[in-house]
Amino acid sequence: MPIWIAILLIIVALLGGMVLGAFLARRQVQSFIADKPILDENALRVMMSNMGQKPSEAKIQQTLRQIKASQRQGKK
Repeated sequence: MPIWIAILLIIVALLGGMVLGAFLARRQVQSFIADKPILDENALRVMMSNMGQKPSEAKIQQTLRQIKASQRQGKK
Protein backbone atom coordinates (compact mmCIF):
# COMPACT_ATOMS: atom_id res chain seq x y z
CA MET A 1 0.00 0.00 0.00
CA PRO A 2 1.40 3.39 -0.93
CA ILE A 3 2.35 5.62 1.98
CA TRP A 4 0.01 8.45 0.95
CA ILE A 5 -3.02 6.17 1.22
CA ALA A 6 -1.96 5.10 4.72
CA ILE A 7 -1.56 8.73 5.79
CA LEU A 8 -4.94 9.64 4.30
CA LEU A 9 -6.64 6.75 6.12
CA ILE A 10 -5.06 7.79 9.42
CA ILE A 11 -6.26 11.38 8.99
CA VAL A 12 -9.78 10.26 8.06
CA ALA A 13 -9.90 7.91 11.07
CA LEU A 14 -8.76 10.69 13.43
CA LEU A 15 -11.33 13.14 12.09
CA GLY A 16 -14.08 10.54 12.31
CA GLY A 17 -13.13 9.72 15.89
CA MET A 18 -13.15 13.38 16.88
CA VAL A 19 -16.58 13.97 15.36
CA LEU A 20 -18.05 10.83 16.94
CA GLY A 21 -16.49 11.65 20.32
CA ALA A 22 -17.86 15.20 20.30
CA PHE A 23 -21.34 13.94 19.37
CA LEU A 24 -21.37 11.30 22.12
CA ALA A 25 -20.05 13.73 24.75
CA ARG A 26 -22.69 16.32 23.84
CA ARG A 27 -25.47 13.73 24.08
CA GLN A 28 -24.21 12.49 27.45
CA VAL A 29 -24.02 16.01 28.92
CA GLN A 30 -27.54 16.82 27.70
CA SER A 31 -28.97 13.67 29.28
CA PHE A 32 -27.12 14.39 32.55
CA ILE A 33 -28.49 17.93 32.75
CA ALA A 34 -32.01 16.73 31.91
CA ASP A 35 -31.89 14.14 34.71
CA LYS A 36 -30.30 16.36 37.34
CA PRO A 37 -31.18 20.03 36.91
CA ILE A 38 -28.51 22.44 38.04
CA LEU A 39 -30.92 24.74 39.91
CA ASP A 40 -32.76 23.16 42.83
CA GLU A 41 -35.01 24.60 45.55
CA ASN A 42 -32.23 25.46 47.98
CA ALA A 43 -30.15 27.21 45.33
CA LEU A 44 -33.23 29.15 44.24
CA ARG A 45 -33.92 30.21 47.85
CA VAL A 46 -30.37 31.48 48.26
CA MET A 47 -30.51 33.30 44.93
CA MET A 48 -33.79 35.01 45.80
CA SER A 49 -32.46 35.99 49.24
CA ASN A 50 -29.35 37.48 47.65
CA MET A 51 -31.55 39.53 45.31
CA GLY A 52 -33.39 40.98 48.31
CA GLN A 53 -36.62 39.02 47.90
CA LYS A 54 -38.20 37.02 50.67
CA PRO A 55 -38.52 33.52 49.21
CA SER A 56 -41.95 32.08 49.93
CA GLU A 57 -42.66 28.43 49.12
CA ALA A 58 -45.29 29.39 46.53
CA LYS A 59 -42.88 31.76 44.75
CA ILE A 60 -40.14 29.11 44.69
CA GLN A 61 -42.46 26.45 43.27
CA GLN A 62 -43.78 28.89 40.65
CA THR A 63 -40.25 29.78 39.56
CA LEU A 64 -39.22 26.12 39.37
CA ARG A 65 -42.27 25.33 37.22
CA GLN A 66 -41.40 28.20 34.90
CA ILE A 67 -37.80 26.99 34.57
CA LYS A 68 -38.91 23.42 33.81
CA ALA A 69 -41.46 24.64 31.26
CA SER A 70 -38.85 26.72 29.47
CA GLN A 71 -36.48 23.74 29.42
CA ARG A 72 -39.20 21.58 27.83
CA GLN A 73 -39.87 24.23 25.20
CA GLY A 74 -36.15 24.45 24.46
CA LYS A 75 -36.01 20.74 23.67
CA LYS A 76 -38.76 20.98 21.03
